[in-house]
Amino acid sequence: MIRIGMGTTSVLPRRLHDAFRLAAEAGYDGVEIMVTSDRDTYDPRVIGALSERFGMPVLSIHAPVLFFSTFVFGRNPRVKLERSLALAREVGAATVVVHPPYRWQRRTAAGFVGTVRELQAATGVTIAVENMFPLRVRGRDRHPYAPHWNPGSLDVAALTLDFSHAALAGVSALDLAGQWGDRLRHVHLCDGSSTEPSARVLDEHLVPGRGAQPVGEVLALLARRGFDGALIAEINSRACGSDDARRLAWLRESLEFARRHTALDRGHDGAVDAAAHRTANRDVAERQRAS
Repeated sequence: MIRIGMGTTSVLPRRLHDAFRLAAEAGYDGVEIMVTSDRDTYDPRVIGALSERFGMPVLSIHAPVLFFSTFVFGRNPRVKLERSLALAREVGAATVVVHPPYRWQRRTAAGFVGTVRELQAATGVTIAVENMFPLRVRGRDRHPYAPHWNPGSLDVAALTLDFSHAALAGVSALDLAGQWGDRLRHVHLCDGSSTEPSARVLDEHLVPGRGAQPVGEVLALLARRGFDGALIAEINSRACGSDDARRLAWLRESLEFARRHTALDRGHDGAVDAAAHRTANRDVAERQRAS
């Protein structure tokens, strides 16, 4: 069964309590917690109490990777992953999301696959490596991740697909989903305004359907495959500011999009419907980015 959760980054700068509250109000199946410098995000007692209060299970943990969480769980990437896995086990999360190592982390990069395979076997928690993107420096593409921003070449059992990162890399998420096959075990549900390598945009994390990525087609593909992982809404709602009614509307829109495109009884019109939805909402996307 496909579970549709909400990432806590979807409500930043709101705190963890508000993330659980909004996920419950929107009707999600659970949450993914991004470990940040906010101590509540890695305190299993706080997380457990919020999970029980709002009836929101923790589906996944995202290891600390954001700039402002550089020193959370220490600086050793293996220790960060180990502590994220320990937290996942304490709160009952089935998956930990991790990014590929940076190229300058040579020792970590050299042993990354072995570490992932070892720790997944030892803990029983799925470690899903997320696709990232190249950076453009002085007009040239730089690849800061080792061996690549696309983790499909890694000999690991599980991968996370992020549509916004695919957009920033200038590739179609549908191509990545096809390449990865059944190793695609986790999804960050969002959108981006490009599928072209020449178009460089910000890491937008748009509401799904408001960009150019084939989000609906990928979800339909996963449903046909019998995908039983989690779809985690990971949108950028900072433009909502203190307007939680607007933020909640975006969260519900993301949830309904996921439900609609994973419904197997819709026949063969999913791709057409998804394309029409993107076109109809392009003006909405422009307003979201502008605001």
